Amino acid sequence: MIAALLVTSLLFGGMVLYSFGFAAFLFDALPAAVAGPTIRRAFPHFYLFVIGTAALAAVLLYRPDALAAGLMLVIAATTLPTRQLLMPAINRATDAGAKLQFRLLHCLSVVITLSHIGIAGFVLSRFL
Repeated sequence: MIAALLVTSLLFGGMVLYSFGFAAFLFDALPAAVAGPTIRRAFPHFYLFVIGTAALAAVLLYRPDALAAGLMLVIAATTLPTRQLLMPAINRATDAGAKLQFRLLHCLSVVITLSHIGIAGFVLSRFL
């Protein structure tokens, strides 16, 4: 159970740090022409981290809390199309200069990530 708590905490903290810390820092510290391509290169790794960590948490949570395990699987499963389909669509919209399409797709990615953070937070609250 301790391992499940630690892995779920790692997932929650990693998503919060990346979303509200790393990405914001890059755009504050670097010119947009450098920050944009840098964040684009980092996102595939972020999504792999989320998929792997959520899947591991699901395995560790399966016996003590099947609901929490299922929720972690939801995070892993919904991150896969986000990484493989949504992220490339966002990049194509950026490259094409399609600002409205970029905003809509980016907004969707933000909603997905915030939902994942909320789900992971809910799972953490079940440890209390």
